[in-house]
Amino acid sequence: MSTEPASLRMVEVSGAEALWLLQGSTLGRLVYVQREMTVIRPARHTWEYGRLVVRTPVQAAAIPLTATYQVDEVRVATSTGWTVTVAGPADVITDPNEDAHYRRTLTGWTYGPHDTIIRIHPQTVSGFRLARGTES
Repeated sequence: MSTEPASLRMVEVSGAEALWLLQGSTLGRLVYVQREMTVIRPARHTWEYGRLVVRTPVQAAAIPLTATYQVDEVRVATSTGWTVTVAGPADVITDPNEDAHYRRTLTGWTYGPHDTIIRIHPQTVSGFRLARGTES
């Protein structure tokens, strides 16, 4: 079977499959708007109790009321891959016990004032996977 770019296409996945893909990964990007500019920061995440918990190098004061989180996996050698986007209200985790738990379980990119743990309450979840011409 040919892996030429023309034979590949993006296929939308169900919300359940998108969440399954998200849960199987740990790295992504937090995306939000600050001062009319789009900001993208690397992040690590976990999915618990229907919420996405993200550890990212952003000051807590910069976290907006809503945020988007994007994660993907692309394997060029096999022409396979997928992408998932989650968006919804975001809040900084301020409870000291909960904060400590996630600092133990999610590796940080930085430490100090630019190391924040947030929770995103998903309102939208979408995903796509790379498929060959006849796959669905």
